Amino acid sequence: MSKLNFPGRSLDFVEYTTCRNWIGGEWKDAASGETIPVENPWHGKAMGQVVMSGAADVDAAVKVAAEAYKTWREVPLKERVQVFFKLKELCHRDAEELAWLVTHENGKDYAQAMGSVLKGIECIEMGTALQQTAAGEQLDVSRGINCSVNYEPLGVCAGVAPFNFPFMVPFWMLPQALCAGNTFVLKPSEQVPYCAMRIAELLQEAGLPDGVFNIVNGGRETVEAITDHPEIKAFGFVGSTKVAKIVYARSAQLGKRTLCLGGAKNHLVMVPDADYELTTQTVVASAYGCAGQRCMAASLLVAVGDSQKLIDGIVEEARKIKLGKDMGAIINKASVERITNYINDAEKRGAKVLLDGRNASVAGFDGYWIGPTILDNVSPDMPAGCEEIFGPVLSIVRAKTLDEAIEIENASPYGNAAAIFTTNGGVARYAIDRFNAGMCGVNVGVPVPREPFGFGGWNDSKLGHGDLTGMDGFRFWTRPRKVTTKWAMHSDQTWMS
Repeated sequence: MSKLNFPGRSLDFVEYTTCRNWIGGEWKDAASGETIPVENPWHGKAMGQVVMSGAADVDAAVKVAAEAYKTWREVPLKERVQVFFKLKELCHRDAEELAWLVTHENGKDYAQAMGSVLKGIECIEMGTALQQTAAGEQLDVSRGINCSVNYEPLGVCAGVAPFNFPFMVPFWMLPQALCAGNTFVLKPSEQVPYCAMRIAELLQEAGLPDGVFNIVNGGRETVEAITDHPEIKAFGFVGSTKVAKIVYARSAQLGKRTLCLGGAKNHLVMVPDADYELTTQTVVASAYGCAGQRCMAASLLVAVGDSQKLIDGIVEEARKIKLGKDMGAIINKASVERITNYINDAEKRGAKVLLDGRNASVAGFDGYWIGPTILDNVSPDMPAGCEEIFGPVLSIVRAKTLDEAIEIENASPYGNAAAIFTTNGGVARYAIDRFNAGMCGVNVGVPVPREPFGFGGWNDSKLGHGDLTGMDGFRFWTRPRKVTTKWAMHSDQTWMS
């Protein structure tokens, strides 16, 4: 067993360790010697430290990964995926530990943390399936002539993961990238580095050769070094739209293959005929799951026509949430202040606070808290109506007609997710066909496609082509080699032969 297993099995504060870089199968300090605290959001104090790396550390990891690539790419795909079969087994074995680790470093309640671990394991399963689904194609295109396509690795690849799903999001990238034959450098969020640390150890235990997977911890300087490094052939990013645009532009100037998933302002459209129980419970679960700190959270509810009964039900359902039990903490103090400012600003602009989560606290915990909040009579031009809040705040915009609601959704610069709540199939199809979003739902508040379907939005929610997960993800981390063969002349030739 690893020496770095997380010992916590409750919400009691636990001191942990210093999170170092993982390079060539060994833990290494950053060249600068600099570290910053890693806070437990439930308690508002440091549970450990994480090293802050620079260009020299990134270069060291890339050199190790480049050397490992020479042999890893030669391993047949069916043998590479065996690592992920073993990894899946190990993650199930350690699921409780991993969920508690997510709870402590990220702030999720335990149930949500376990859900994120299980979703990560589902992504691992996608990797095990690649031996059956990633076959190339071939066809006899003319007499005696065959064309084939094989998907080959790129080399050293890299990924940057956000704070909100420290175990799951790395597995949006790792199974496809590694099973394809690439080697990898991961930069987790410096706010939640410990899950990546455990992933490294689990991959090693599963039999992944040293150097194939590496971790470089740090902040902006680390991301810039990864973006600029000439030996990194492809780069995946998940974070805010503001940073995604900067990273994508910087990568594009270097001609680097890059796919960046940004932020969101997801719209749920609710019409009067929506099922009461299904809608009220689903909207609340979408808005306040993970304390609203997820890109798929319902942040804007467009209530069409006379939907007051449904709105009252949503408020009633949200009041049932017990902070510290049903919903966890906010990631840090700065986020609490930012979210609170959105609520204050909306109230000043005329929005009505139906449920107020400001100044919340939980007995026994000195961390970072905001309770479920509902703002009514928000206009789409208010910051609370058009910007990503990334917290437990549901803004309600009123619309007279479904077409007006669709226009509100279409006007958003984002395009991550949209959903319609109705009992009418015709209304559902009408809305789905007109939403300007990459992931849509009917009576589903978090329309996340499950594997093998890919995850990804449109517009300002994604920069780059294709999706990061599913088979799109596999193709992103590979390049197709097309081969045309001919072995003999044929008497009945065509123009091609």
